[in-house]
Amino acid sequence: MLTKLSKTIEDKKKNYAKSTASALLKNGTLIEMLYQPDNHKTMYCVARDGKWHYADFYKSDTLNIAPYKPENNLIQNKIVLLPSDVEEYSSETELIADIQSYIHKYMDIPELFEKVSSYYILLSWVYDRFSELPYLRVQGDYGTGKTRFLLTIGSLCYKPIFANGASTISPLFRLLNDFRGTLIIDESDFRFSDEKTEFVKILNNGNARGFPVLRSETNYTREFNPRAFVVFGPKLVATCGPFQDPALESRFLTHNTGQNKLRRDIPINLSKEHQEEAQRLRNKLLLFRIRNFHKVYIHTDMIDWEIEPRLNQIFIPLLSVIQDETMRDEIRLLARQFNKELVMNRGTAVEGQVLDIIKDILQNPNTKLTVKDITDWFTDRYGDEYQRKITTKWIGFVIRSKLNLKTAKSNGNYIIPPSEEPKLRILLEKYGLDTQSENKQSSS
Repeated sequence: MLTKLSKTIEDKKKNYAKSTASALLKNGTLIEMLYQPDNHKTMYCVARDGKWHYADFYKSDTLNIAPYKPENNLIQNKIVLLPSDVEEYSSETELIADIQSYIHKYMDIPELFEKVSSYYILLSWVYDRFSELPYLRVQGDYGTGKTRFLLTIGSLCYKPIFANGASTISPLFRLLNDFRGTLIIDESDFRFSDEKTEFVKILNNGNARGFPVLRSETNYTREFNPRAFVVFGPKLVATCGPFQDPALESRFLTHNTGQNKLRRDIPINLSKEHQEEAQRLRNKLLLFRIRNFHKVYIHTDMIDWEIEPRLNQIFIPLLSVIQDETMRDEIRLLARQFNKELVMNRGTAVEGQVLDIIKDILQNPNTKLTVKDITDWFTDRYGDEYQRKITTKWIGFVIRSKLNLKTAKSNGNYIIPPSEEPKLRILLEKYGLDTQSENKQSSS
């Protein structure tokens, strides 16, 4: 009796189709979920080698999946947007032009950021070909178009997940893990510190593959069984200001809103036409994914050795989906501008100020780098900028803990020994304080 029951359960498990939005098979087949609101139907588009067909489900010896039902709240309430069909486009140039025209029609942002956003949309449709991704962000006060940005750009991205309606951060982990789409989110929706911490965790772990977020879960036997949620993917973010973490800040391609008067041809309210245009473009972008998914790769020859590795990490994927050489040059210039701002911001921090002092002391080759001298110089030059007392103990902490330079005792004084000079040269270049960096910045 038990054997028969066990066999029945196993048979049901084998026949059970798991609800899945998309899949990539080992043979290169792409499976993408479609939703046709007019027919109130979901189905799969199954594509391989540039050809595709439609299916109500997909079943093989190793995989049994079905699309989410059209009654699903995520579909019905447009939390997740999907293509409804595969729609032809004449060329990639025309597709980019259509996307940029759509953005321009509903948003008032600089032309360069229109182009960046257009290519970011393309990147989102093939993001799973890359290991690192940038985030796209608008930053500004309320009433400056941040929500319009999220709606307009977000509606064209790959499987956009509109998280603004989430009452807590918890559903986002499962949504990202299950749909593997583009997160569309406004920082202001999460006002409490614990929610913001979780939100930042998604951003910290979500731009590089292989860094899932662990969350506590218990199974039906009450066994502690932490689950890893994949949060890697493109993200559109709206914030009021920058994040405190410079490392997180460097992952964003940012436009500051509210700096110009709104163009008079921008619709104040979005009509149904906005959604219909977005639907047609999503259909074309699905065809872009089908045609280009296996062609896209990281162009390591585009690495710019004049900018920092982290910036190369976020700009190379974007450059890799751009075919227009003129646009590539514009993006490279943008990357160098970002790099210059990064170096400048770093230089105004206390570590940069200490290094600035060290650089000046080193002008005299016979001078020892004592912590006391560095402190005295620092007090004279920057003391008025700080409310706290400038002490050798604090400056020593900055040197050892922030700059990771070793100090040694010599004749009763702590010094930075000559053995640390190779590290110092690298730090001076990193903070834009060496002569070569200054020349590069002035020439660029």
